[in-house]
Amino acid sequence: MKPMTFETLLLPTHRAELINRLRAPQTYDIAIIGGGATGLGVALDAAARGFSVVLVESHDFAKGTSSRATKLVHGGVRYLAQGNISLVREALHERTRLLANAPHLAQPLAFVMPSYKFWEAPFYGVGLKMYDALAGKSGLGATEFLSRTETLQLLPTAHQDGLKGGVKYWDGQFDDARLALALARSAARAGALLVNYCAATGLIHEKGKLAGLRVTDAESGQTLTIKSKCIVNAAGVWVDQLRLLDGQAIGREAKPMVAPSQGVHIVVDRSFLPGDHALLIPKTADGRVLFAVPWLGKTILGTTDTPRNDLAREPVAFREEVDFILGESARYLSKAPGPADIRSIWVGLRPLVKPPEDDGERTQALSREHTVLVSKSGLVTVTGGKWTTYRAMAEDVLDNCFAAHLLAKRPGGVTADLRLVGAQPSSHKISEPPGIHQYGSEAPAVLALPGADRVLGGGLTEAMVRFAARHEYARTVEDVLARRSRLLFLDAALAKSLAGLVAALLAEENQVDPQLTAFLALADRYLALPT
Repeated sequence: MKPMTFETLLLPTHRAELINRLRAPQTYDIAIIGGGATGLGVALDAAARGFSVVLVESHDFAKGTSSRATKLVHGGVRYLAQGNISLVREALHERTRLLANAPHLAQPLAFVMPSYKFWEAPFYGVGLKMYDALAGKSGLGATEFLSRTETLQLLPTAHQDGLKGGVKYWDGQFDDARLALALARSAARAGALLVNYCAATGLIHEKGKLAGLRVTDAESGQTLTIKSKCIVNAAGVWVDQLRLLDGQAIGREAKPMVAPSQGVHIVVDRSFLPGDHALLIPKTADGRVLFAVPWLGKTILGTTDTPRNDLAREPVAFREEVDFILGESARYLSKAPGPADIRSIWVGLRPLVKPPEDDGERTQALSREHTVLVSKSGLVTVTGGKWTTYRAMAEDVLDNCFAAHLLAKRPGGVTADLRLVGAQPSSHKISEPPGIHQYGSEAPAVLALPGADRVLGGGLTEAMVRFAARHEYARTVEDVLARRSRLLFLDAALAKSLAGLVAALLAEENQVDPQLTAFLALADRYLALPT
């Protein structure tokens, strides 16, 4: 079967036009609240099936959790250890689909698990062989047992004292924020209307059933009404806020279903882990997993799993989390990074699903699987899950909409082989510094814009900023330097130094305040060590 794809068609993302379309009277088949991985996946799936779709996001697409992943497309080795075979099998097959549908943004990545005890290599190796077996034809490469010499060839900065050997296995890696953007733009090409910086501020009920929502445009302050047959709450860790509003309107208490968990990531220079292989420690001193992952010319160290009671848009790392990551890194890297070596610190909140009556205090034990609930009024809430399975989650959401008779059933599976915007095989590796390769088949369109030969810094050109404003929904400096480009996540000081140039270009393109002052303060937070 020939893979589905989109023709190379550049759609403008002019704000005034998007708001005018939103203002026009229409009853949509499905309205989606939340522009992260899940919401965007639902928008693409629904639009590809021919439904009329509108999606609103209170901030920018992937502003929250969906831009703050560990950048791995994986089946979940640790879930295998927990005995969750079905989750691992599904994720492994979805991993292959994601790599095929967005090859410019996702590619295979080899991991090495060094062994410092005689039993570690055979113990973990057997589990990884099972991982290969579950993947079947979807496997990316066979697990290999490594000698001490081979391990050091692949991980030249690994501690040599006591090193016995290692195990090499394969998973995938991706650029999460740019994948989210590709989903948004692919959904738009399929006919969906997507509007960022447009918050859902109220739900409209008629005779106890949901009939629409009220939204507020962040730029104009104007409140608009959207009518829809089906409303999907895909607000990530914030889904309970909408569920509470819905419950109050129909006189039913909605108990919280999300226990947020914080994951901290530290970025350091590539010299701490040169090469194209990632390092995995399956069990640290306190039983967590430690990754050191090459990404866009830097190395990501992480992550943590810490309960959070607040739902900050920009969560801050705890000092003990940073100390943990640096301390564990020093146990396995001969060149150990210290606080002065940190280029950026960023934090994501995972929307882990609480079992009934759970107090949410042990987030490592909570479900990594997604959950879909349909309320008495018809509000469809989806949360949990992970990036790798976003496509399968979207199909499940629509299946629940059909089962609740909110939408008339239409055949599924339309996104299984649907190539995303810009998709073409890429010869570069995501471990390389960012550049024009991340645009895939759209690279010629970027190079045709003014400023294609003017490099601002960090691989970012004037033309890329203009492309972000004209075709990628970018409104602010943060949109460009955090998500269209990933410089804030890679090198916050460099991003800060380029902010003024980016602001001037955005002001010229969009004729609105690009929020330069706010970005400078944000960059300082990505640089600051927690106290």
